[in-house]
Amino acid sequence: MIEARHLRVLRAVASTGSFSAAARELGCTQPAVSQQMKALESSAGTTLLVRLGREMRLTQAGEVLVRHAAGILAGLTAAEEEVAAIAGLRAGRVRLVSFPSGSSTLVPTALAALRAAHPGTRVSLVDAEPPRSVEMLREGDCDVALAFRYGPGGATEDWDDLVVRPLLTDRLVGLVPEGHRLADAGQVGIGELADEAWIAGCPRCRRQLVEVCESAGFVPRIDFATDDYPAVIGLVAAGLGVAVLPELAMESVRPKGARTVTVEPSVQREIVALTLPDLAQVPAVAATLDQLALAAAR
Repeated sequence: MIEARHLRVLRAVASTGSFSAAARELGCTQPAVSQQMKALESSAGTTLLVRLGREMRLTQAGEVLVRHAAGILAGLTAAEEEVAAIAGLRAGRVRLVSFPSGSSTLVPTALAALRAAHPGTRVSLVDAEPPRSVEMLREGDCDVALAFRYGPGGATEDWDDLVVRPLLTDRLVGLVPEGHRLADAGQVGIGELADEAWIAGCPRCRRQLVEVCESAGFVPRIDFATDDYPAVIGLVAAGLGVAVLPELAMESVRPKGARTVTVEPSVQREIVALTLPDLAQVPAVAATLDQLALAAAR
């Protein structure tokens, strides 16, 4: 096996014409140069250098190897510099996937701080709700997934193979039209909305809504379902039903024509950042996780 260090010595011998001069150039001893040339010739399976008087000359095989060594060593140096840049966060890429309300609230703050601290790190963003976002992470289509889970500890989630970075707890709030009988109630029991038409959100949020309502003794009549939170608010404001939305989703949308109320029993979801154990060691990924956590803390 030909080693890069042997190629460097061969080039030095070829350019200086002797083992002793190559040793001075490389900062090592003449026996060390001689030993490395013997090892290189053994790996190549042929003679690479011959002595002509006081000079060492390349054989035809040696000339071929020196000619290729320039490109090999240049490529290796470039690779070493690129890896060093990534390790030092002077370069790097992170593929982030997030659910929409996370993309509009946590992500902008986190990525702005990341760019300010490490301008060489590039981040791409794609929207996807869990569990699809988690599948993308496991399939290698992203490096970090912003996701959520309902209930204490998210017992239904199988994330044992992932690094889970908890970010914040997000409470669900009720949304009713401005002229609704409960618009000024402040706090509403979910059972008080049993006879209402409902506007439901994403599939996972929809399942959670049905479970909460069933635990209160009724099955919600879902007239509309959409993943678009502004659309949910618009439908509620038009008097077409009521809804429950995460507080995080309300931060980037003005609920014009609708009122928020506290819903009991309280329903919460845990917002987390996920990555694979090996990816967690990559500096750019670790920095992204840190900035997401700081954004959530703010």
